[in-house]
Amino acid sequence: MSLAVVASRALDGLAAPEVRVEVHLANGLPSFTLVGLADTEVKEARERVRAALAESGFAFPHNKRITVNLAPADLPKESGRFDLPIALGILAAQGLVDVRRLVGVEFAGELSLAGELRPVRGALALALAAREATPRPTLVLPLASAAEAARVDGLDIRAARHLADVVEALQPVGEGDTVRPELPRARAEPDVCSVALTDLRDVKGQSAAKRALEIAAAGSHSVLLVGPPGTGKSMLAQRLAGLLPPMSDDEALSTAALHSISVRGFEPALWRVRPVRNPHHSASAVALVGGGSPPRPGEISLAHGGVLFLDELPEFPRAALEALREPLETGQITISRAARQAQYPARFQLVAAMNPCPCGWLGAFAATGKNCRCSPEAVLRYQGKLSGPLLDRIDMQVEVPAITPAALMGAADGETSASVSERVAVARRRQVQRQAVPNSEVAAGELDAVCRLEPAAAQFLQAVAGRLGWSGRSLHRVMKLARTIADLAGADEVNVAAVAEAVQYRRALPET
Repeated sequence: MSLAVVASRALDGLAAPEVRVEVHLANGLPSFTLVGLADTEVKEARERVRAALAESGFAFPHNKRITVNLAPADLPKESGRFDLPIALGILAAQGLVDVRRLVGVEFAGELSLAGELRPVRGALALALAAREATPRPTLVLPLASAAEAARVDGLDIRAARHLADVVEALQPVGEGDTVRPELPRARAEPDVCSVALTDLRDVKGQSAAKRALEIAAAGSHSVLLVGPPGTGKSMLAQRLAGLLPPMSDDEALSTAALHSISVRGFEPALWRVRPVRNPHHSASAVALVGGGSPPRPGEISLAHGGVLFLDELPEFPRAALEALREPLETGQITISRAARQAQYPARFQLVAAMNPCPCGWLGAFAATGKNCRCSPEAVLRYQGKLSGPLLDRIDMQVEVPAITPAALMGAADGETSASVSERVAVARRRQVQRQAVPNSEVAAGELDAVCRLEPAAAQFLQAVAGRLGWSGRSLHRVMKLARTIADLAGADEVNVAAVAEAVQYRRALPET
């Protein structure tokens, strides 16, 4: 046989489309040609495969014209994941492996010059895509990648350490053979969480801000904390993740798959731990959204299923802040380039913190004795760095006021994160049973049915919205907030008290 076909998969954003690695051996001038929109990393496979076959004791067809086609031809291919299928295709074209054993099996793995299999990026994404295929294939991956992919249920995943192990498992069964060699099944690593979450009990005072944080966790609402320096804004934001309910299987897999395709890769110690991303305020729009060639997920996608904390919000570049508007609304981000487009989920919970003015002490004289040194124009310019459309998409604006030293030292310990998270979990279960998603994700067409307002509450909300000149988006977000407050109280309908509390979280920034 001079033609062999081996199945593999590429990465296209979070998707992993199937790739057919076609290897053809022909007479003619010796050459090794690789076609199919292959990146530089893929083209370098020629030398890795040549050395790996030789060092593993297999024949390389030096006197043949070798053509490797990665189909489909219009799909970009990158990384060294195609080393293993290319090597197997060359051996199969020479008749050195049983081609019948290649049917229904997909291979991915980078080869060292000695033939050892090295892990590949995006193993979880490959496994998730293979699980959706019909029929479901068997996956053969390097040892570390196979352990990562084994977290996806319903797949037959085999682990290999060396090219020779894979070739041995693909040998035809002889007449006298009674046992056919097989690669071992992969097993997921045990869940060992080494991340210690901070406790809400550490924050003294600030009962109103803690209440707002509980509501934000219960309904997956975005929140902006506004207050002078040192009032606990960062401490509160860092403790939000400890209030969120445990991740479901689908949430854990989608979050882990995103980290699997990132530069850093998937860390087993972070399995089922909600991510907390805290980029510096010098981060660019590309760092937040993602990009590059090939496109990689940015901070907002890596925060999918968890928390995105933006401290010193007005100090971020304007373009970076405006890039948050679409993902806050849709829960996904699409990175478009001239020759390629990638889409990533971005269902994160935004927590931002800022000072009320450039010096930070606006409205804090009573508690700190420090006067604001900023002119009214300077305050307006500072607060104006946040556009109206962006603020309109943030569900809650919460003041975190300065506290006197005496009140701070005399404050009693508050509730622990564990006790608050129990109430949050109960409220989330009510939401999932009612509409299958958190309140913040309820579609506009379902809002009236989900957020059933008592007549007095509807009349009150209509009056407030008309007086404050709210947009339709603001009105809907207040209704969702009120629904979350009612869920925490265990109420089926939203009353006036819940609406009034929700209205307080949509007030404007402090003015001069």
